[in-house]
Parts: sequence; C-alpha cells; structure tokens
Amino acid sequence: MAAAATRPRGPGLSLCLASAGIVKTLALAAFTLAWTHSIEKVEWQEDWRVTRDGLELVHARVKGSGAGMEPPPDARLVDGWFQWQPRRAAMPEVVLGNSGAAGEWRLCTDGHCRTLSEIFGLPIGSNVTTMSACNP
Repeated sequence: MAAAATRPRGPGLSLCLASAGIVKTLALAAFTLAWTHSIEKVEWQEDWRVTRDGLELVHARVKGSGAGMEPPPDARLVDGWFQWQPRRAAMPEVVLGNSGAAGEWRLCTDGHCRTLSEIFGLPIGSNVTTMSACNP
C-alpha cells in the first residue's frame, strides 16, 4: 500500500462512498483500493488520488497474472508485484461491483485497511458502491 497522507488536497476535497442507500464521506486525499481477484485469488491494489477533476488512478499493481488481469506491457515486476502507472484522465466516479466470490473491496490509508462493510457499518454484500470526489 502506497497511499499518501490522508489530508485533503485543498479546501473541501474528500472521498464520497455511496452504497445500499447510505453515503459516507471520508476526509482523505489519497487511498489504496485493494481486492482479491475472484478467479485467480491473488491480490490487486490501486493507488488513487482525490482531485478537483475527480478520482485519479496513479499506480496499480497485481501479485500475478491470468484470467482478465494481465498487466500492461510497461508493467515491471518489483518484489513479486507487477507494477505500472496507468495513463488515464481523472474519472468523475468509480463503480465497484461485488460478486461475493472473493471477499470485499478494501480501502487503505496510512497502512490500515478496512472493508467497505466496516466503513459503512453494515454488510455491503452484493450492493454496488460508487466512489467519487465529494463536491466542495
């Protein structure tokens, strides 16, 4: 996990999570999204930054390859992880589905990870969760 400090970048920037009719606001500027691939059962992690333009994916890594998780050609193997820097514009929102086949999405900051169910305080199950930069 390489997410930076949890202080918002500039006034009013934070992460909004919406699932099961509940909205949670987390005052953070960067985080790591982690999960276990449902088929290959290996760890995948992405480092995100909350910006005025939306959510920016700044770094990705996967602990293996196979079934729909092939690293791109510019990925480098570092300490057992294929790592790369995605090149894409910030996204207004990111939608997370949950098949229930591999455990939950985990959101990590400052070296500590929590499942979405822990963040929301109730089992998320197969509910879709939407992540976005909160409106300042």
